[in-house]
Amino acid sequence: MKIAALSAASATAPNWLKEAQESIAASQAPGGMMGALQDARSGSYSIKTFLAKSQNNLYALAQIAQSNQTSAGALAAQMAQSAAQKRQGEIAALIAKLNPQQTNFNPPAELDSVIYFEDGSSIDTGRNVMTRADGKQFDTTTGLEYHEPGSIVSMANGAYLDTKNNILTMSDGTKIDSITGLKITV
Repeated sequence: MKIAALSAASATAPNWLKEAQESIAASQAPGGMMGALQDARSGSYSIKTFLAKSQNNLYALAQIAQSNQTSAGALAAQMAQSAAQKRQGEIAALIAKLNPQQTNFNPPAELDSVIYFEDGSSIDTGRNVMTRADGKQFDTTTGLEYHEPGSIVSMANGAYLDTKNNILTMSDGTKIDSITGLKITV
């Protein structure tokens, strides 16, 4: 019984080689009931010897129990430390997510709402419309002539009428003055 208990404790003991040697030596002189029976057979057995061997067995069992208790406590402490580190990492990640690093905000540089040029033309940066000095307007994103949306009447065949300038633009691009009916050449 002492040998089996020591071999179970050996896996967790820091000095397992020493315990293995002690276990081998103990197997040479068995204790417990088997040792008592062998001692009784030899004739030199006494109550004093029995009590001494029983006390040694008690110390061995107490040492095994203490070793198991110490090992269980060390394992519990390691598991608790690992869990605490994991929770600390999760909390740090959550704090970083909820409180991001503050940086100075610099609003993007915006263009003026209207840019005026020396030749009298201008660009409305809000509507993306360029107005030339002669009054013609162009869409700055497409480059096409700009017409106020409220002044355009769209036709079913793709033609449209500019009521502001009284110009009918056919679907093929031909422009006609809607007042005189004459074709406009550009």
